[in-house]
Amino acid sequence: MKFQLPLLAVQDVECSKNFYQDLFEQEVVLDLGKNITFSGGFAIQEDFAWLTDIDPASLVKKSHNMELYFEVEDFDAFLLLLNNHKDVKLVHPPKIHEWQQRVVRIYDPDYHMIEIGESMEVIAKRYLSQGLSAEEVAEIIQHPVEFVQQCL
Repeated sequence: MKFQLPLLAVQDVECSKNFYQDLFEQEVVLDLGKNITFSGGFAIQEDFAWLTDIDPASLVKKSHNMELYFEVEDFDAFLLLLNNHKDVKLVHPPKIHEWQQRVVRIYDPDYHMIEIGESMEVIAKRYLSQGLSAEEVAEIIQHPVEFVQQCL
């Protein structure tokens, strides 16, 4: 058996398609009308309740029990792009985790949670460029030394 991809139920497939293309640079790999597969390895589906024969009222918004996770090389540039999309609702404003990763969480048009984090490789390289050893960086960013060494 082979896992294929996660699928998100959406109300308006065109709205969601534009959202993921504009903010996340996702390319459409397969467009079946009400089902769109993106280059990032996930899909969106309109009329999910009909497709699965479930009660439409049973679809939950803001379930807060999963998220899509994206990393960006230039977190500041992403925040500027996000700022240009005033209609996007934040789960929380940008913050820094104890492992020094800057993140922001937002909702897509159907209130699926999305985390956008600064690339851990970028963070490791930033500390390495300041003259810290791989061991020191690994301790700061809470990643294995082998990961930090690969960033050299």
